Amino acid sequence: MCGATFMLLVDITIVQVALPRIERDLHATFTQLQWVIDAYALTLAALVLTGGSIADYFGRRNVFAVGVSIFTLASLLCGISQSGVQLDLARAFQGIGGAIMFATALALIAQDFAGPARATAIALWSATVGSAVAIGPVLGGALTDGLGWRWVFFVNLPIGVGVLAIVAAHMVNVRDPHALRLDWAGLVTFSGSLFLLVFALLRGNDEGWSSALIVSLLVGAALLLALFVAAELRQERPMFDLSLFHNRAFGGVSIATFAIGAGMFAVFPYLTLYLQNLLGLSPLQGGLRLLPSTVPVFLVPLVVRRFGSRIPPGVLLGLGLAITALGLLLMSRLHSDSHWTALLPGLILAGVGIGFANPSIALIALAVVPPNRSGMASGISNTFRIGGLACGVAGLGAVFQHQVQLRLSDSSRAVVGALLAGGPKAAAARVPPSRRPEFLTTAHAAFVSGTVRLLLVGAVLVVIGSVTSFALVRTRDLRHGQAAAAAPATR
Repeated sequence: MCGATFMLLVDITIVQVALPRIERDLHATFTQLQWVIDAYALTLAALVLTGGSIADYFGRRNVFAVGVSIFTLASLLCGISQSGVQLDLARAFQGIGGAIMFATALALIAQDFAGPARATAIALWSATVGSAVAIGPVLGGALTDGLGWRWVFFVNLPIGVGVLAIVAAHMVNVRDPHALRLDWAGLVTFSGSLFLLVFALLRGNDEGWSSALIVSLLVGAALLLALFVAAELRQERPMFDLSLFHNRAFGGVSIATFAIGAGMFAVFPYLTLYLQNLLGLSPLQGGLRLLPSTVPVFLVPLVVRRFGSRIPPGVLLGLGLAITALGLLLMSRLHSDSHWTALLPGLILAGVGIGFANPSIALIALAVVPPNRSGMASGISNTFRIGGLACGVAGLGAVFQHQVQLRLSDSSRAVVGALLAGGPKAAAARVPPSRRPEFLTTAHAAFVSGTVRLLLVGAVLVVIGSVTSFALVRTRDLRHGQAAAAAPATR
């Protein structure tokens, strides 16, 4: 289980470091680069709830094996893509497999571990999440520098085969005997709403936020979300059990999970563009510069496990998000003459904060449902996490693009697009030679200004998650779930 989780999560961070090389090789636009992350995150978030329901219905091991197979095949298709559109479509297919794998992650742990053993297993799983975040940028940089960006996808092939071998030899298939037919109405309305929202965020600056297209997309997203709520309320066994939100703790952890995805994890692709396209670092050099943030994500959960049980979960989660927000604020002190070390204090603090938050999110999400519905709870938790990433990449990208356009209001759309995707040197190639020295200075300042603005917006989002955690996640709301979690799932 940890091997599969490592594979599907490393495919977020490992790809981020390769984005500048993908842009140059495939001549991808800024929006296509955003879709390299968002196509994967969107299908992952949209289908992870359905993946949990399918796992409860057909059995978690069998469904998990299908997910691993799809993910492995899609990785091959990503690696052989010849255009930005092909890569985006292959990434969307990859997200389908990732959704099935991610939806069953906590459920497979919950079915075989109880009591203190479950806490230990979740801590190890959280450390795996952290290690994927930690090694992704460095592995991606090394592969991109040494073998080319396509190998950030090809590396999944042997891992996928190895995971499938372990599944066949050691996993037991467990299903929910009370699971009914699949919730197709919920799947269509939720997926459609999320897609329209992300698409509107990605296209808003280019089309105009008051344009008929963007307004229609946002209205459509709201209507589909309302239909989704109505559909779930009518379902006897919905894939998204809205009654869980009667529990304040579940509502609080869901908002916090979305906030850290949108406000922190969505920042990393833009930090990669800053390090490589602005500061001129190679993919490996850029990946190494992100280690101060990613290594604590791996180490902190192992340390927190020693004393975390004595701290209320809401306090631990709120504290983690507060530390993360402080890290983002420190990173936002960038200016035109900054070196990468200006990011260092903030990267360290953000990594420590994420390390506090990750185990708390997993434990709280499982503590409010009985074990036979852990697939659904796992799916909802991961939906908010990856949905936050998808919306955050699109939303923060809109903030970044808007700020750059303000600073370069006298430049053409093609010049601004080249700056967003390829950095100042790529944009300077599109202006007359006589203007290039002055333009490079202006473009550099605009790029930094956009990066600072998105870091500030990210910090605000994470602060909202922190406040919500302190206010809503109370220990007494978890006691019933913790009692139910004391016994393993029925086989």
